[in-house]
Amino acid sequence: GEVWLCMGQSNMGWALKNTFGAEQEVTSAELPNLRIFKSSREHWHKPLREPRDLLAKWQSCTPEVAGNTSAVSYYFARKLHEELKIPVGIIVQAYAGTPIEGWMPAEIQKHDPRTRASIENYIKLSRRFNKEQALEQFENELNDYRAKIAAGKTMKNAFKQLSPPIITKPAVLGHQYPAHIFNAMIYPIRPYGIRGAIWYQGERNSKDVPQALNYRRQLAQLINFYRFSWHHHSEGHVADDFPFYFTQLPSWNPPQIKPVESVESPWVVNREMMRMVTTEVPGTAMAVTIDTGDAIALHPKNKKPIGIRHAYLALKNVYGKNIVATGPRFVSHSVQGSRIILKFDSTGSGLMAADNGSPNAFAIAGRNREWHWAKAEIKGKTIILSAKEINEPIAARYAWAMNPSRRNLIYNREGIPASPFRTDDWPLFDVKKDKPISVHKPEKPSGYQAVDWNRPSMTQ
Repeated sequence: GEVWLCMGQSNMGWALKNTFGAEQEVTSAELPNLRIFKSSREHWHKPLREPRDLLAKWQSCTPEVAGNTSAVSYYFARKLHEELKIPVGIIVQAYAGTPIEGWMPAEIQKHDPRTRASIENYIKLSRRFNKEQALEQFENELNDYRAKIAAGKTMKNAFKQLSPPIITKPAVLGHQYPAHIFNAMIYPIRPYGIRGAIWYQGERNSKDVPQALNYRRQLAQLINFYRFSWHHHSEGHVADDFPFYFTQLPSWNPPQIKPVESVESPWVVNREMMRMVTTEVPGTAMAVTIDTGDAIALHPKNKKPIGIRHAYLALKNVYGKNIVATGPRFVSHSVQGSRIILKFDSTGSGLMAADNGSPNAFAIAGRNREWHWAKAEIKGKTIILSAKEINEPIAARYAWAMNPSRRNLIYNREGIPASPFRTDDWPLFDVKKDKPISVHKPEKPSGYQAVDWNRPSMTQ
């Protein structure tokens, strides 16, 4: 069989039972050869030889187990299991609200000025707390947890399983401190034999544009370290270039109105940083998700497309299946008079717009760098852009916003969307002129109920 490591923050951990279509999916999840290992959230200031979760174990997929499993991981694994017709196992390690800094050892981050600044801030915040008292309280709670397990108890209440205690304060012992997630949730499971990894994290590293810009370097650093580490500790049994696939951040916040959003929209910058990592780090790929998400909720319920798109990447790139694994990918552009010609690959059976009518998520700019909505015409593997306001365009951007999901997006006919992209290399943040703007949760209206969005069907 095959084993994949599935990591990230709360959206990776989001349970299948809390997603759209859960009732129907869960009832069909009797899959004895789909195996799931999921452990409780843990963090620690030193590497742990073993997880403290005494109830975590490999389980065959049943409706009950599936319902409590990460929805993205479940849909990914189920698709692999059904297509490959072999046992598939997933190791699910997810922790809500965690930055990427927490998932890497401290020593490999010591030259990152942003990480050093955050450590100084955590130390400052911790001065009014008694560290030794917090550790003593933790040990008492841990002993109580172990005693309950030894006595045969497994449930905290009617719905929640017992789990080890965690420290929330002081911040220097907390779950957002660099290396603390790695120490407790990754260090102990190395070098379990894995074929590859999928990653869904980035919200916590996209509070503002400067932070999002740093993610490009951090994600590449994490991937390179995990590959080296697993290969070394497995004595070569795990490949030193194992596939690593990540989830591009979905749509969130009010739908796009301006042709191009700026420093108020750090998530689109994070998406661009992820896209760049796929071009710079071999063996990586990205599941595009801008047609999923929620304008209000930070934890959208439409997780199925994400899991299946991750499975497409693995089926094509790892297992050699003859499928279209990604949406249309921007390759190059040229300027012809008043028009910009965009060329794509991975067009599959052909480029298409999500709905009737022309795509309307493109913007173009001239030398003054002022953006205008562009008219878009699909021709074969190209899209031709123009705008009546611009006679000499020099740059184009696509879906450049926190939430471009309500625009008429582009797909291939296999039902996979294109990533946001840009043709320019203009600075996304000017330290001399721009001030960071933090993104905030939209206010939830009274009685708000999330509704899934329409999107072209995936046909593979």
